Amino acid sequence: MDLHTHSTASDGTCAPAEVVRLAHEAGLAAVALTDHDTVDGLAEAGAEAARIGIEFVRGCELAAKSTPRTVDILGLWLPEEPERLTGALAWLIEMREERNREIIRTLAKLGVPVSYEDLLAEAGGTIGRPHIAKLLVRTGFASSVQDAFDVFLKRGGKAHVPKTALSDEEAVELLKSEGATVILAHPGIYNLSIGEIEPLVKRLKGHGLDGIEARYTEHAANKTREYLCLAERLDLVVSGGSDFHGSIKPGIRIGVGKGNLTVPHAVLDALKEHRARQGLPV
Repeated sequence: MDLHTHSTASDGTCAPAEVVRLAHEAGLAAVALTDHDTVDGLAEAGAEAARIGIEFVRGCELAAKSTPRTVDILGLWLPEEPERLTGALAWLIEMREERNREIIRTLAKLGVPVSYEDLLAEAGGTIGRPHIAKLLVRTGFASSVQDAFDVFLKRGGKAHVPKTALSDEEAVELLKSEGATVILAHPGIYNLSIGEIEPLVKRLKGHGLDGIEARYTEHAANKTREYLCLAERLDLVVSGGSDFHGSIKPGIRIGVGKGNLTVPHAVLDALKEHRARQGLPV
């Protein structure tokens, strides 16, 4: 199974229904769609999952300010109408649009004359930096998406603009208020030691964090073991996923990541049992 995927509703390259079909074709028992800062693809994905007969988990991924760096928070089993979350996402999308416009203005000052209209044409859903990177490649101002990030878009890049985000505690509390199971995504990518991750996780648990994404594409075997032990030590549930984005991350396949990812069915069972103990539906 795969409890962390992205579609064209945010920065993936496959439509929500296509993500579900790919999961089904890969033989997965269940899939979650967890687009960045949006729930727009969930209805389409859920309808396709019901049509072809694969278990579907409604989710999203929120980027959140933390110390010493931004972290990502996953919410799984979102309700059909998450009103508080929808309101917060509308604000975040507004802030993201202003950030995108500021990046475009900064690029123009650097002699890179791409327009916001070009960017809208490039993207099919919520616009993010990957769409700007693809636009820079298409217009000849970068040799690859990675080159666009390295030169212009990443922290320290010539056109980098900081992102407006909720705090990590706000993100956890918001998702928890909607009845979601709340997961710290991919702890291994933050360049933090287990001694730095543990107090972060303990603090967020106090605000409703349910678990950590111990099983993840970029986690080496020793890191996976560390996070599994941390979850057991802190009485947290474990989740897992590929972070599939489609062709923009061509080395990552749904369900298996770079080929060595395994998320056993026992992970889904444990998450459901955890929700049942909390009196929450699945």
